[in-house]
Amino acid sequence: MDMKCPFVVLLSSTFLTALGFAGDWPKFRGPTGDGHARAKSVPLKWSATENVRWKVAVPGKGWSSPVLYSGRVYLTTAVTEGNDQDANGVDRELRSLCLDSVSGKVVWDTLVFRQDGRSAPRIHKKNSHASPTPIIEGDRVYVHFGHMGTACLDLDGKVLWRQADLGYPPLHGNGGTPVIFKDLLIYSADASKNPFVVALNKGTGKVVWRKARSETPANRKFSFSTPTLISLSDSTQLVSPASGAVFSYDPGTGKELWSVKYDQGYSVIPKPVVHDNMIFIGTGYDKPNVLGIRVDGKSKGDVTESHLEWKISKRAPHTPSMLIVDGLLYFISDGGIVSCVDPVTGAVVWQERGSGPISASPVYCDGRIYFLDEKGVCTVIRAGREFEVLATNDIGERSLASVAVDEGTIYLRTEKNLFRIGGQVK
Repeated sequence: MDMKCPFVVLLSSTFLTALGFAGDWPKFRGPTGDGHARAKSVPLKWSATENVRWKVAVPGKGWSSPVLYSGRVYLTTAVTEGNDQDANGVDRELRSLCLDSVSGKVVWDTLVFRQDGRSAPRIHKKNSHASPTPIIEGDRVYVHFGHMGTACLDLDGKVLWRQADLGYPPLHGNGGTPVIFKDLLIYSADASKNPFVVALNKGTGKVVWRKARSETPANRKFSFSTPTLISLSDSTQLVSPASGAVFSYDPGTGKELWSVKYDQGYSVIPKPVVHDNMIFIGTGYDKPNVLGIRVDGKSKGDVTESHLEWKISKRAPHTPSMLIVDGLLYFISDGGIVSCVDPVTGAVVWQERGSGPISASPVYCDGRIYFLDEKGVCTVIRAGREFEVLATNDIGERSLASVAVDEGTIYLRTEKNLFRIGGQVK
């Protein structure tokens, strides 16, 4: 394998802004979009009562992950009247919230969109009407509600623009989060039919480009993945998994560069991660695989035969994204089996039970990997070639959202509440 053309995750202006505040976690999977925290210490042990700095009830329901910026926490939620937040056929308010990170006090709560219950599609029981994670860049907050629309707010909660002209027929609801490239906000809209990728001007919300997905082997077209930006020696690419194939696009124009196809994969969720000149993706349902794909700046067209280096079918994830730590690839199946893999060869180093059923993506900090399962139990392991559990922490509430990390602190969203976890770090 040619290792002379390494690439890394693109450091967007969001990350450059975040360098000024050590605790910022401004987007899905953290500052660099790969699940790595910059904090030097993170809590190791907690429970529903131990090391809880505060617990704040969040109105409505949403599985968007919390993000942090300059001492504030941001998240989205969908609110309907009554106690049944899973009710079908009812109107909802799609809202964006900001809380003070130290006290948990709500700073503002802004109505972004109204969802008509008569036309709202049914969603999967593990989804919500507010699942994509907010993005903070500079003095702007970008929130996305899938087929319902996208909006930009300032840090005081004022809506600066709304884009609701790109409706599409979803299946199971919304999911994937946008990414920022220069002046563009880019997301995938892999609907039940006619899937596409679109770029909005982040200053106005106007469509800059829209690219229909090329045909793939998948009969079911819907997926929910968040794209990953990669920077090669001579170009930047947007890698976006879809049903039946993963595609690379020129993020400035939407031009399709290359693709790798997989048989019948659909409902693809994991965000791709990178290591040297390899990118790693999950292929979705019904039987997931993890693929190791070699990438270079000269790849064009269908490169399935030439660039697919390896495939792992056993205990691959449907939902959680993966991690690269110190030259090793980690992923966890939805059933809770953790795998440690050599990313170059695909050789399995170990596979062990790490948690219960899980949807949240893992987080790495200071030699530890955190896995938060759907029952609210967070298993902490030591990263390395030997499997070692360091702690098992039960918050006692259902959770599907990924955590956000600050120095000495974890922000953890459950079905009803947002927790600030502090305390013991050793």
